[in-house]
Amino acid sequence: MKAYSDMTKEELGKELEELRAEYKKFQELDLSLDMSRGKPCREQLDLSMGMMDALNSQADLSCEDGTDCRNYGVLTGIDEAKVLIGDMMENNPDNIIIYGNSSLNVMYDTVSRAMTHGILGNTPWCKLQNVKFICPVPGYDRHFAITEYFGIDMIPVPMTPDGPDMDIVERLVSEDESIKGIWCVPKYSNPQGYSYSDETVRRFARLKPAARDFRIFWDNAYGIHHLYDDDQDYLIEILAECKRAGNPDLVYKFASTSKITFPGSGIAALATSPNNLEDIMKQMKNQTIGHDKVNQLRHVRFFKDIHGMTEHMRKHADIIRPKFEIVLETLERNLGGRGIGTWTKPKGGYFIGFDALPGCAKDIVHAAKKAGVIMTGAGATWPYGNDPQDSNIRIAPTYPTLDDLKIAAELFTLCVRLVSAEKIYKEMK
Repeated sequence: MKAYSDMTKEELGKELEELRAEYKKFQELDLSLDMSRGKPCREQLDLSMGMMDALNSQADLSCEDGTDCRNYGVLTGIDEAKVLIGDMMENNPDNIIIYGNSSLNVMYDTVSRAMTHGILGNTPWCKLQNVKFICPVPGYDRHFAITEYFGIDMIPVPMTPDGPDMDIVERLVSEDESIKGIWCVPKYSNPQGYSYSDETVRRFARLKPAARDFRIFWDNAYGIHHLYDDDQDYLIEILAECKRAGNPDLVYKFASTSKITFPGSGIAALATSPNNLEDIMKQMKNQTIGHDKVNQLRHVRFFKDIHGMTEHMRKHADIIRPKFEIVLETLERNLGGRGIGTWTKPKGGYFIGFDALPGCAKDIVHAAKKAGVIMTGAGATWPYGNDPQDSNIRIAPTYPTLDDLKIAAELFTLCVRLVSAEKIYKEMK
């Protein structure tokens, strides 16, 4: 397949005519497809319907220790849920707090607490002249939205297939006391699907931050979200590595069952050091008497143990694996060899990262929308929505049906070809 940049102006002009005609046909289909967010599809949600039968009006709603889940109390979550989520997160149940349904809410609270009351006796961030966060890019837009909301300056650092560029991270953290944190999605990252290498995790654990209240916000959202049984990424456990490095308080580790059971009705958790836990609970006891213990018990009764959860995730993989493969096959068939885009091939998670030619991402997303396919806004994967290259696009394959996804993938690649050809044609002499 000939690269667009190798075509003559006449060849590319003819290509453009054909692409515009094909695009017009898509517009005439009057499509209305949504690929804007990484949401589970209906079939995935159906996998968890048995949770609705795990408890009923005749069920014993008492824990093994006698706690009545219908009543007040148990600030940090019931023991059975801590064991289940501890196995999922690869952490000691004693180092875990079980929250409500949203890990994003827990991250927001964690930043808010640091702003108003500080971390482990350090100056509250709101009283400092400047507070900064490192943001690996491309990254998760909702992370960036939290720090932007609190007026925290965000510093983009490039992602690599092994994780953030640690040479830059180490230098920034060690030199600037106003840098208080870094956002991380360490496994099957959003949006590229990269997993941090062993060396990257160890370098994180051995950071020497200038700020005593610097924290790594380790959002392990896709810890058990594999696409394949026989080809999976593995991640060194960060809390254990920090303890070995003499930095036990360095990390807040977040997770939830949002893309395991019901996103709106799952359970979220935070794992961290005993010092950090004590600090968090001082605030938390003024915020709540306890989270939804009935829902925690429901999850435990449904899964029983981590093996039940692992088997459940295999069923998820069977549903979404073909969707990833459809998108990747379409990208390769329609764009391979044309020199107008590159993309990742993740082994898990919820996204595929796509990089168009510089200056093309917004136009590609706009063209797709005009033809009836809504995608994540171009620039969303950068702080302040500002991708300086205007090249990165997040592809979210999970929500559409297989038939809709085939159409959406064809249209997306057509938009990439059309916008790229127009750009190259205009630049030709």
